[in-house]
Amino acid sequence: MQVLLRPVADAERPALTAIRAEPSVRRWWGEVSDSGEPDVDTTELAVEVDGELAGAIWLWEERSPMYRHGGVDIYLGAAFQGRGVGLAAVRAACGILFSERGHHRITIDPAAANAAAIGCYTKAGFRPVGTLRQSERGPDGIWHDQLLMELLAADVRR
Repeated sequence: MQVLLRPVADAERPALTAIRAEPSVRRWWGEVSDSGEPDVDTTELAVEVDGELAGAIWLWEERSPMYRHGGVDIYLGAAFQGRGVGLAAVRAACGILFSERGHHRITIDPAAANAAAIGCYTKAGFRPVGTLRQSERGPDGIWHDQLLMELLAADVRR
């Protein structure tokens, strides 16, 4: 299985919108929007598996010199979940943030109830550092906790 991260083509937006509408994705991501992430310091990349669009991953960057670090957010269609695609994509994204963009620390903040995502990020080397209480409004309209996780470049080199 070959997992590739690459820029999203405009023609792929409807397919990504459809993936975001799948119940297993929408459960964590909420209402479908084809506008992408609104953050101007965010890079959206397509996750491609053996030539097929599997989902998307965002790389975001805090650029303030005092707090400079990167972050990752990802979703995959149901057909690609539980197959190691997320792990490969997250590792590739971390490689970009560490090697190409020079970050020393990367964070990710899955829903505290998303055991599959937390397991994936743990396999990638992320460590839990705390709970962000009632920090994310879920699709149900209720505030939910997130688990703040981080990965340091020094951890990867070990």
